[in-house]
Formats: sequence, C-alpha cells, structure tokens
Amino acid sequence: MTTHSHPGVMHVVDSLDLGGTETVAVNLANRLPRDRFRSFLCSTRPSPNGGPLTSALQGDVFHLGLDRKSRFDFSAMRKFSKFIRDENIQLLHVHGSSLFFSRLASLLSPAAAPRIIWHDHYGRCELNDRRAGLYRLAVAGANGVIAVNKRLVDWACRELHVSPTRVWYIPNFVMPPKNNAGEQHELPGFPRQRIVCLANLRPQKDHLTLIRAMAIVCQKRPLAHLLLIGAPGDSQYGESLRQEVARLQLQTNVSFLGQVERASSLLSACDVGVLSSASEGLPLSLLEYGWAGLPSIATSVGQCPEVLNHGNAGVLVDPGSPEKLAAAMLQMLGSRLQRGEYGKRFAQYVRETFDPTTIMNQICQIYDLVLAGN
Repeated sequence: MTTHSHPGVMHVVDSLDLGGTETVAVNLANRLPRDRFRSFLCSTRPSPNGGPLTSALQGDVFHLGLDRKSRFDFSAMRKFSKFIRDENIQLLHVHGSSLFFSRLASLLSPAAAPRIIWHDHYGRCELNDRRAGLYRLAVAGANGVIAVNKRLVDWACRELHVSPTRVWYIPNFVMPPKNNAGEQHELPGFPRQRIVCLANLRPQKDHLTLIRAMAIVCQKRPLAHLLLIGAPGDSQYGESLRQEVARLQLQTNVSFLGQVERASSLLSACDVGVLSSASEGLPLSLLEYGWAGLPSIATSVGQCPEVLNHGNAGVLVDPGSPEKLAAAMLQMLGSRLQRGEYGKRFAQYVRETFDPTTIMNQICQIYDLVLAGN
C-alpha cells in the first residue's frame, strides 16, 4: 500500500448533472485544503460525458465515475471498494441518496471501511414525505450527519435517532461568480422588467404559484417578463406549467430557458430574483442572487428566511399565495430605489454570512473530529 501524507477524503454523489446537491459536492471537493487532505469525488450513476459539472472540477480532484447500472450493481460496488483501499480513503462525505450505495459498498470491505459523514440536502423537508426506516438503518453506520437546514437537523435527531452531538447544521455556499464584464446575453423581455427564477422544474419549487402571480403582475405591468431557468426534471410537471402559461395567455410574458450552464452570468441582466418554493433546504439559487446583488423575493420555507436575513435583505412571502407573491413582485418592479437598496444589502449579507472560506473551515473541523474518532 502506498503511504500518503494526508488523509484521503472522497465526496460521493449520484451524478454530476446540474443541481444543488451536485454543485455543493463539487464546491466542497474543489475547496478542500490540499495541505491537510487529498481530494476525490465519485459519481455513481452514468451521465452523458460524465455530467455537465465534470468540467467544474479542479484538475487535482480525482473523479471516479462508476456508471452503476442498478441499485445493487455489485461490480460498481467492488470497483468503489477497491479504489478506497488502493487510495487509502479515510473519509467518505456522501451526499443525498448516495448514502445507500456508499454504505452497501463499504460493507463489502469492512477491514478497510472508511469513516462516513452523510450530507442531507433534502429539499422537500416541509412536505414530510420521506420514510425514515431505511435512512435510520443506513445512518446507523455513519459517523456524523451534516444538514443544510435546521429542520433537517431536528429530523435526524428525532426520526433517525442520531445523537445531537453527531449532527451539524452547515449552510451551503456558492463560489463567487467570475468576472463576466465582457459577456453579453440576449434575453427575452425589457430592462427593468425582467424577473428570473433559477430552479429546476420540480413540483416542490411550485412554479405554478409563480406563473399565477405573473398573471396578476401583468395586469398592471404588461411588459413584465418572467425567465424560468432550470432543467426539466419532471416532464409531466413541466408540461403542466406550459399549459398554465397558455391558459393564462402569458406566452409573451413567460420564457422557459431550460438548463443553462453558468446561469449566474445571466443574473446581471435581470432585475428581480424570485423563488416560489413550497419546500426548500438551503437553495443555492438564492445565494447566487445574493452574490449578484439581485434584489430578491422568496417564500418563507427552509433556510430562505436566514438567507434573506429574515426580511432585512429581501422580501419574504407565504408559500402557495399568488396574490402575496404578485404584490411583492409589483412592489419590487415599481421602485428602482428599493431594488437598489435590497440588492446592496443582500450582497453584503451573503458575502459576510455565507463566505466559502468560513464554511469550509467548519467542514474541516468536523472532518478532524470524525477522523480522530470523537
């Protein structure tokens, strides 16, 4: 066995498609301090060309793609276990549902089994639609749990019976956007009229409420334009959104832009950022709005109130209310001064509170505790 000067840490995620969980895994692997740890990332499922986030990995982060064909792909598990032994991986930081694959694979090689931290990103926590039994079994063999909001911390302690001393709330972070000063984007709509929603098309994001709010907005501001940016994760849901746009005759006011790489570069051409979610963990899109200084509106779910500093850095509304969401959008569109003030406060708050270096230091402290057996 080759000796290594620093512990090996491998992030494990189902895929490298564009999404919040996947982006967090890539960001953590990239930011891991190399003077303390060796950084690896494993994606378990097959993706075309490895997935769009593959190009975001830094060159010294080794990417292991398993291309597993099924939930119980023992060939992929053996490959995974062999790599862990050969590279002396001492800690697995597993994200979301990759917990189950990682636990099963580690059982194949108990002598070299690394310590495991599970990172819970679950964005539907308000909907309370997860069965705890399987998670309880899987987490019983883990050494700690990181949760992206406080509701998930409570769930881990209450439903999974994890000791409060082994559960940590750690907020997400996004990398500061690159300077795109020379980059031009041709977007639908007109300046000072563009509202953007950066969220994959999934039911918990509740785009239906947002579209219905747009119908109210357009009665008073006919030039208002909503840009929906996100992958069509649920084709049936996406079709229902298009049908609602047609029913409300909003075809000239709503554009579906689909999945966009480096979507943060579009935000400077928009005027208001919005999230209408029925449930959230800690949404990266809201953090991206903050880094862009984009005045924002979000529903009071998950950690959205914290990200908007409980209404001091943006506008919070109740979920599922087109009327309240429309009123906030009209208020924001109607005052350039207010947009400027909210954008400035939001940018300052995100930079101070969700600083990547500070959060990465917290993660490394957890690694040290777990590796020391504490």
